[in-house]
Amino acid sequence: MSAPKDTVASQRAANVRLMIFDVDGILTDGSLHFGPEGEISKTFNVLDGHGIKLLQQSGVSTAIISARQSPIVLRRASDLGIHHVFQGIHDKRSAFEQLLTQTNTTADACGFIGDDVIDLPILMRVGFAASVPNAHAEVRSRVHYVTQAGGGRGAARELCDFILRAQGNYEAALAPYLA
Repeated sequence: MSAPKDTVASQRAANVRLMIFDVDGILTDGSLHFGPEGEISKTFNVLDGHGIKLLQQSGVSTAIISARQSPIVLRRASDLGIHHVFQGIHDKRSAFEQLLTQTNTTADACGFIGDDVIDLPILMRVGFAASVPNAHAEVRSRVHYVTQAGGGRGAARELCDFILRAQGNYEAALAPYLA
């Protein structure tokens, strides 16, 4: 008999030293809003952002790999202290390899959350793969953990809390707010 999926996911999340986030469909709900001049806007969730900060404070590094190029993503990454940002990369595998080299990290010490088939080359290599409920079926069937919350609706926060719990750091992350 194999271990329950949540147990396996927790064991894998406990080893994450670098958590990588896709943007559209993960840190946002995947919607693109076009202004009259053709500018694109995206909506980010503040709970997700705080979860990322808590994860960083616990010693887990963070990164973004996104197929789309957007100045607003650079702004959000800067606000969150995410220093490794790869945008406009359709071959996410090459960006992932560059990230591993830059951070001197192994694939099994990484987590990645993505939602579409373009994310599979990374999801199939990392030690901890995650997705969201409305992800493509091929993605959901191949990850270790699927959030209950949707992309841009608290999925990243839920994932960060899950990792913090798996690493035994959740209570310490909350302690400053409970004093």
